[in-house]
Amino acid sequence: MQFDILTIFPEFFVSPLQEGIIRRAQNEEQIRIGIHNIRDYALDRHHMTDDRPFGGGEGMVMKPEPLADNLKAICADDGVDTRVIMLSPKGAQFNQEAAQRLSKYTRLVFVCGRYEGVDERFREKYVDEELSIGDYVLTGGELAALVVLDAVTRLLPGVLGCGDSATKDSFSCGLLKHAQYTRPRIFEGIAVPEILLSGDHAAIARYRFLESVKLTLERRPELLKATRFSKAEQKILQQEGLLTRIESIVNEYRTESQVTG
Repeated sequence: MQFDILTIFPEFFVSPLQEGIIRRAQNEEQIRIGIHNIRDYALDRHHMTDDRPFGGGEGMVMKPEPLADNLKAICADDGVDTRVIMLSPKGAQFNQEAAQRLSKYTRLVFVCGRYEGVDERFREKYVDEELSIGDYVLTGGELAALVVLDAVTRLLPGVLGCGDSATKDSFSCGLLKHAQYTRPRIFEGIAVPEILLSGDHAAIARYRFLESVKLTLERRPELLKATRFSKAEQKILQQEGLLTRIESIVNEYRTESQVTG
């Protein structure tokens, strides 16, 4: 997969993209990343990429011409299945479902906004979608671009060492991931749960499933409204007295949705 990032701070990406899984994926040519300096496409000798907003107001707005020229230069009718994404507080909230959807594209182009935003004419003509990584404001889209790039990369075939890792992550199956343990068996008086040392893989799988459900109920119960349990899982939940509680929560969210809708 090809990633391209349009930014006025290309140096921002030097270190993060040379660490861990991202570095390995590049070395093994599973992904390619292009960092593009928007200032290189500015029209004046001062390389200005922003200007005052029409109508007045605080701050500056990113100019449309440098952004458009940068985008045209890297996506010159190459026929590649490309998605242009602008990182913005106004965008749809990024989640695991979005990461899975974006992982199907051949190329993703991230436009990193700054200041008070980007000229609306550029957004209307060139941007396919806007994404936000949360309900807070960052100084620019660079951090958000890194988050999306990382989340998408780890879903690509062969990127993670274990083939099941991505599918068993939190959110991938609609539940938070169960707690994990490693050596030593006892740490500061706290022992690893005995079931994990039993060697009974079926019992361990059941234990971990129930732990995931309980953790989700405790911390993120709203996730359960989109979770689909198999008949075998429903039977386990029934045996543990959790199925009725989950159904009650799901019905509660559905009722709230109908009222607000």
